[in-house]
Amino acid sequence: MTITVRFAPSPTGYIHIGNTRIALFNWLFALKNNGQFILRFDDTDTVRSKTEYAEATIADLDWLGIKPAHIEYQSKRIPIYDAAAERLKAAGVLYPCYETAEELERKRKLRLARRLPPIYGRDALKLTSADREKLEAEGRRPHWRFLLPNFKDDPFSVARTEVHWDDLVRDRETVDLASLSDPVLVREDGTYLYTFTSVVDDIDMEISHIIRGNDHITNSGVQIAIIEALGAKVPELGHINLLTTASGEGISKRTGALSIGSLRRDGYEPMAVASLAVLIGTSENVTAIRDMDALAEIFDPAATSKSASKFDPAELDTLNRALIHAMPFSDAKDRLKELGIEGDQAEAFWLAVRGNLSRVSDAEGWWKIIKDGPATDEQLAEEDRDFVRAAFDLLPPEPWNRETWKLWTDGVKLQSGRKGKPLFMPLRIALTGLSSGPELADLLPLLGREGTLARRP
Repeated sequence: MTITVRFAPSPTGYIHIGNTRIALFNWLFALKNNGQFILRFDDTDTVRSKTEYAEATIADLDWLGIKPAHIEYQSKRIPIYDAAAERLKAAGVLYPCYETAEELERKRKLRLARRLPPIYGRDALKLTSADREKLEAEGRRPHWRFLLPNFKDDPFSVARTEVHWDDLVRDRETVDLASLSDPVLVREDGTYLYTFTSVVDDIDMEISHIIRGNDHITNSGVQIAIIEALGAKVPELGHINLLTTASGEGISKRTGALSIGSLRRDGYEPMAVASLAVLIGTSENVTAIRDMDALAEIFDPAATSKSASKFDPAELDTLNRALIHAMPFSDAKDRLKELGIEGDQAEAFWLAVRGNLSRVSDAEGWWKIIKDGPATDEQLAEEDRDFVRAAFDLLPPEPWNRETWKLWTDGVKLQSGRKGKPLFMPLRIALTGLSSGPELADLLPLLGREGTLARRP
């Protein structure tokens, strides 16, 4: 059997870290099992779905290194859903209902008042053909519900009916269909709901494993019943914990918080985002993983906690720095070139400054310091000016290398009697305009003797 998984976002907003975690779990599962990953857009909501959101999702996944084998759009698959709906109607398990939203709410309240579960009472099953014709003549259009198999002979005598599966994440799971209303699969306007289209697509695309959020556990019980009604095999199911913000709030497309696009624009590395999104809330230590193959090696959906996990951007900053500090020049080269950092000194420059960067883009500021002169953040104290001028007179002759800094400062120490911070800090400020930064032993050869002398106060 070919392992086939899917990620099925609705293109009604920009995907956030919570959505993306589910995509990553599916991608890594496919990667680990030599399977395929399908990106499937749930875009049957024609009002809220937008092409720009779908395109942004594709770009965000590509940035993370997720490469779908296929990209599908539910809006292009309506005839397939029509055929499946007709099969369920013919089997007598998809039935028309005519209640308005207000009528359904009144019935719900009445059941609660009678201390009954607030589920749909299947009143529409009592309608005769004449009743339905009369309602439609009044202008009513039916919505269609799936008849859950939670009874023996009489659909009005509901009995406990357990649906079980061995969850990839949560072990044994059980849903009692008797506690649920018959789900609406087709709206009054003839459009289909996710509960139905998802099942039909999973069957048609031969999805072998479904990994999604644990907010779908109850929904999975319903979908298993629909899959079996269509005579298909139920995929393996896994339900992972949800992510919240650092303060414990839910993550929503509507707010735009923690969207992948915003994290990209903030300069985060894709593997920093992927590492935190996948490893948070698991038994693995949260560390910066260098690439997807390495992350797949340690990936285990069963190691995921059952409770929600907080996604803290502060942790993301830590992982980002770790990746940049270890990043080889070959990985940074093209991005540095976009920042104007290229030429014979580019590699030596990168190796000198990367240990002080939080983002690759931070390198641009250090390049300007090397090429254009010190920053203006820090100014030499008046009492240090004479010391620095005298120190510059002791600069060694070229050629310069990493040992030049020690050779120079040893001479300055001998002549001035200064040592430690009083010796090094004024020289750092004179050379860079900053009180902290990369090792001056690495920066000095990049400046060269002429460039260094140009910074003499």
